Amino acid sequence: MTAELPDWLPPLPPITEPPDDPWDPVPPTPIRPLAENRARDPQRDFPQPAAVQGWDGPPVPLKTKRLVRPFPVQVFPGWLADQVNAVAEATQTPVDMAASVALACLSTAAGGKVLVRVTRSWVEQVNLYTVTALPPGSRKSPVFRAMTAPLADAEDALREIAAGQRVEAELAARVAFARAEDLAKKAERATANPREALADATEAAKEAAGIVVPELPRLTTDDVTPESCVSLLATHGGRMAVLSAEGDVFATLTGTRYSAQPNLGVFLKGHAGDKLQVDRKGRESETVERPALTLGVTTQPGTLAGLAAQAGFRDRGVLARILYSLPPNTVGNRNNEAEPVSEHTETTYRDTLKTLVLVLADHDTPHQLDLDPEAGQVLLDFQNWLEPRLHPQTGQLAGITDWASKLAGAVVRLAALLHVAHNLHHGYARPITADTMRAAENVGRYYLDHALAVYDLMGRSDPDLDDAREVLTWLTKHGHTTFTRRDALRSLQGRTRFATAADLDPALTILTDHGHIRPKTPETTGKRGRPSTAYEVHPAALTTP
Repeated sequence: MTAELPDWLPPLPPITEPPDDPWDPVPPTPIRPLAENRARDPQRDFPQPAAVQGWDGPPVPLKTKRLVRPFPVQVFPGWLADQVNAVAEATQTPVDMAASVALACLSTAAGGKVLVRVTRSWVEQVNLYTVTALPPGSRKSPVFRAMTAPLADAEDALREIAAGQRVEAELAARVAFARAEDLAKKAERATANPREALADATEAAKEAAGIVVPELPRLTTDDVTPESCVSLLATHGGRMAVLSAEGDVFATLTGTRYSAQPNLGVFLKGHAGDKLQVDRKGRESETVERPALTLGVTTQPGTLAGLAAQAGFRDRGVLARILYSLPPNTVGNRNNEAEPVSEHTETTYRDTLKTLVLVLADHDTPHQLDLDPEAGQVLLDFQNWLEPRLHPQTGQLAGITDWASKLAGAVVRLAALLHVAHNLHHGYARPITADTMRAAENVGRYYLDHALAVYDLMGRSDPDLDDAREVLTWLTKHGHTTFTRRDALRSLQGRTRFATAADLDPALTILTDHGHIRPKTPETTGKRGRPSTAYEVHPAALTTP
């Protein structure tokens, strides 16, 4: 199958770095409470926190608000950037949403058809998992439809091409099986040369069994169970994209909608490309040598907040495989007279994405992309920047090490998708350049900021902060106005990760820094031994939910 390539594709523009350090995540800024927003027991008259004698104002809540940057749309080629900007303008939504869905569309086209060889032992697939979260009423569905529509057109074109091949194969199989059946009957009745007759019948049966009737091509699915997803991957050459404008696909894909035990195998192996083999009682086994599953989902922030609580999602690495986008909500500031997407922009996008799908679908063996030396150095510099930040004690990304440790691989995948999108004519004969790798780094920087924000939303970005919340919950639950370090350890030991008093210290330091507690002047008791450090609890900390 062949597809005509448009000849108007623009060259890759140079990517310039911002003047500041492009890879330092934006630090969180604390949200300080307002007095008028404090919740109080209506039956009691609590004093204003700032007026509490000896305390320097109200305690700072144990949560953060991170500044997250918008998606760097300039890394896309013109045909894609124009569509992303136009859809965002027409729907009055953040460009982030259209851009992340665009990446899922590129992944649908190239997943399983392109590999990147970084080194002799490091080969990356190019399929992505993207999840964008915005509140209800944010026009997720219109954006999703506008960006994914060309995939349906491409699927129809592939089905039309395959229909003729399918008819020919079905007819050939029918003739071959009829011939095999006829020779089998002759072999049963043969008296002269029975071995020769049996050999002819056997050869005909093998020939008939070897004729494969191709399935009608599928590129995407929506609401799919893990078992069905495996079957779709096995049937369609190891490639499938789960694209959904609703976040409940997580419950279905992992099996939690129908079973208490989530089935995460296809989700994990489909991202990494590890061999997937399923044996079921009463059914033929299904094997996918190198699965390439794409995930493109728009959902609500509440869905993300609950993901970490699902069994196996973090400890088995599901959360670490997702590129998150948590853009600002535009509801309440939208222009209801915005310009619609122009016919030229929409047609150009539709034709180019369709062409990309058809060109890549025409090849059974994946294309292998290499990095030119400069691109390899850009990637190595990034890895060297990233590594110390993953240190479990001193790294600023220690709270999301599981996610951040996969960021270099994600940048390689992004670079490959950008390379293919920029170079439809000759992308497979050329290596990925340094400019493209820098562009991918810019996108990686965007997803790093948003991953930190999402892990904050899940309450999983800072283990010490989680511990501080655990101690504060214990204090408020029991109404302690004072306590000792020993009291806290005895109560919390065994139910949390506080094995020793030293494990408790970071949490107590955070609570002290945020004004929830303060060290109490030790009393002279005359007893031998070192007394346990005592703390006072801010009165407002006990009255604020």
